[in-house]
This record gives sequence, structure tokens and C-alpha cells, in this order.
Amino acid sequence: MNEYLRVPDPGEGLRLHLNENTAGCSPRVLEAIRALGATDASFYPDYAAVERETAAALGVPPSRLVLLNGLDEGLHLASFAALKPVDGAPAEAIVVEPAFDMYAACAGAAGGRVVAVPPRPDFDFPTEETLAALTPRTRLVFLTNPNNPTGQRIPRAAIEAIADAAPRALVLVDEAYVDFSGETMIDGGGLDRCPNVVVGRTFAKAHGLAALRAGALVGRETTLEPILRLTPPYNLNVCAAVALRAALADPDHLRWYRDQVERSKALVYATCDRLGLHYWPSAANFVLIRVGPRATALVAALARRRIFIRDRSGEPGCAGCVRVTTGVVAHTEACLEAMEAALCDAA
Repeated sequence: MNEYLRVPDPGEGLRLHLNENTAGCSPRVLEAIRALGATDASFYPDYAAVERETAAALGVPPSRLVLLNGLDEGLHLASFAALKPVDGAPAEAIVVEPAFDMYAACAGAAGGRVVAVPPRPDFDFPTEETLAALTPRTRLVFLTNPNNPTGQRIPRAAIEAIADAAPRALVLVDEAYVDFSGETMIDGGGLDRCPNVVVGRTFAKAHGLAALRAGALVGRETTLEPILRLTPPYNLNVCAAVALRAALADPDHLRWYRDQVERSKALVYATCDRLGLHYWPSAANFVLIRVGPRATALVAALARRRIFIRDRSGEPGCAGCVRVTTGVVAHTEACLEAMEAALCDAA
């Protein structure tokens, strides 16, 4: 049975293991939450303003937007909407690995059968292998652009080819890290070119709203209709709604954090080059590094110093790999110093 296991809270320390915004949200978010009154908590929220402003920020009309209690809710809703049995047998969901565990968990919960597409050795996107995995029972395809944990992009032509080859399937393009990559299927008429594509967005990563749970699905109205029928009427709590509006209204904070991420990635690349460690240049806010058989020991050694990174050795194609969140430059510097010390001690 596919199941998503919540990562245990490691306690106090430097959290570089979950790709969170390590600087925190915009100060405007806290101001907006503090401004809430007693009746804001006791009345059901009105979503008109947050829907209008989020749609404007994403460059779509509100009719093409579904707000979510975190993008995870969107994965569940899409799975239950798409994975109805086909001729009495389970529908199929394609998962291109390595991938977020929630894809398989949601597909399994909806009664679907998961078809995994293994990665290529260099993590180039396996377009031909994904196309070959499609069958008449395929009703859902999960794609992550850029990928987690590799940080690699999916060529737009590959997404379009898959959508064209599976017209009866929902192609869910998870763009959780798009604020760092800058490439989206929403731009350039992508949703009109591929009507069966739905784009998933989260405001957890770049905007720092992970604990508030705010996400969205974007797609054509007819494609979103089956998902909307399953969406609870008041799924976004009032704190998340006002926080999302405040975060979107502070582009300077977002630009500052993106700059920190880019500078941090450059520091990671330089350190890996100096230490002879293989890494994959990333379009996200993390870097996957291959340290070999020392991966688990390195994660443990840093944890003893209260610096937490993620062991990804168990993921398909990721043997010997760790993933490091690249956020605030000072945090990255502290992590790299500890990594180098731990690796030298183990040499």
C-alpha cells in the first residue's frame, strides 16, 4: 500500500531538509494575520479578493483557478476526480521517478494503479519511456517541473507530447518550485495548447507559507470542473487567505529570497567542485549532491551539529545522494562548513 510518511520534526536547529523558506514569510503576512478580528475567525471566509489577486498574480482569470488547503489537497482531488475505474478495472496513474511520495499515496487512495517510470542515469527527463508507459487505462500523469529531488527541468515539448499522447488523461504538472525556475505551463498559451493539463502551485516554498497551507490548481474551466465538484466550499482557512494576499503584495521580499537562493546554490556548486563531489545544477531551491556511501553518515553527522539535510539514497536513481535546501546565504555557509568538516573527518 502506498503511504506518505510525515518527516519527523528534528527540533531546534538549521532546517535544510524540507525545502522550506529558511528566511520566513514576509513581515506583511504577520501583520495581516494580527489584524484579524474575532468575527473573522467565527464567520466563514469570503474568497473573492484572494481569488482575484491570486489569479492576477498567476496571469489567469479567476475561473481558471482553484485555491487549495496546500497543494497536497490538489493532488488528492485530482486523483479522485481522474482515477475512476476503466471497464471495471483500476485506472492507471503514471509517476515519473524520483518523485514526491504523495503522488503514489493519492493515486492509491483513489483506487488507481501506480505505474512508475524509472529515471535515466543522468536524470534527463525520460520522455520516450513515459510515452511508452501510457496505456488505454491511463487517466492521470504526475510530472514535477522542476523535479524534486533532482532540480531538473522538464522540456515543455515533452509535457506537450505526453498530453497529446494521453488525451483522456489528466496531466498534472506540479510546479511547486516554479518561483525559482521561472518556467511554467501557464505562460504562452500552454493551457489552451494542452487542455488536459492542470498546473499545481504552492505558496509554501518561495513565499514561506508552508505552515499556513496555501496552494492552487490552474487549468481550463472544463478540465477543472470535475475537481471543483470535489473541492470543499471553505477549504482555505482565513489565516491562509489573508496571508496569501499579503505575501503576493510584497514582491520585494520574494525577489530578495530568490537572490539568496541563487547565491546559495552558487556556493554549493563551488564547494562541491572543490571537494570533487558530483551534483546536479538545480532550477529549484535545493541541490542534490552525490557523496557516495558516506551519505547516511554525513546526514547523521550534521544532525549532531543541529544542521538537518535530507538523505535521498533510497530514491530511485539517487543512491549515495543527499539533498540540501539552498535558502539564506548564511545558513548555506554554515551547512557547507559543517559538511566539509564531516567529510574530511570521515576520509
